[in-house]
Amino acid sequence: MAISFNNCSTFMICIILLLPAFSFGTENYYSKATFYKTSDGKGTPTGACGYGEHGRYVNDGLVTSASWKLYKNGAGCGACYQVRCKDEALCSNEGVKVVVTDSGEGPGTNFILSSDAFAKMVYHPKLAHKLFPKGVVDVDYKRVSCKYGNLKIKINEHSNYHGYLAIFLFNNGGYADIIAIEIYDVKSYKWIPMRRSYGAVFDLANPPKGDLKIKIQIKEGEKTKWIHSDKTVIPNYWKPGSIYETDIQIP
Repeated sequence: MAISFNNCSTFMICIILLLPAFSFGTENYYSKATFYKTSDGKGTPTGACGYGEHGRYVNDGLVTSASWKLYKNGAGCGACYQVRCKDEALCSNEGVKVVVTDSGEGPGTNFILSSDAFAKMVYHPKLAHKLFPKGVVDVDYKRVSCKYGNLKIKINEHSNYHGYLAIFLFNNGGYADIIAIEIYDVKSYKWIPMRRSYGAVFDLANPPKGDLKIKIQIKEGEKTKWIHSDKTVIPNYWKPGSIYETDIQIP
């Protein structure tokens, strides 16, 4: 049976109207969120990602503990999510963008937000006191880009120049997870894999001396690829606690 022009127009209009809903369904997921308290409402330096003080103040303290499926054994550290409370009387359509710095979950929750992040979900700051008593709220969420510049490396304070190197990368600006890191030994002309020690921290016993380049393996969806630095990232005679900027960006 032929379709008339009017029917076809109506059909196309319906499809156009439904496209946002289809798109929403492919990107957004539904869950629950709760919060934890600190003295200043921000993050904690003892999070499972191993960020230390960086985990307290990154993203202005708008951070979260993520469920195991989002934490991904540490590969999910540094990821950004837009989280929106579904209480229309209290919460804004924008919600809050949070950075994963820890691992933790409650019954049915994918996020345990810092109290500052939890309060940020309301559409007016004066309404936050009404959201906190709820404890656990329904949310939708999606992975979003953090929109940073170049990746940075911090040498873990437990590192020792003479025999042990531990690092973590931060400023992961894109949608991909960092799943592996290797460093280049200029003497042997070989790439040496580092071990994921815990969270976002990778380590290596008896690291090579001299200037070091790195390459990282990232995963977005089911696709993986390697990205490497073109310049020295970790200089010779590095020191624990030092931060070095790479020439790598994750879009």
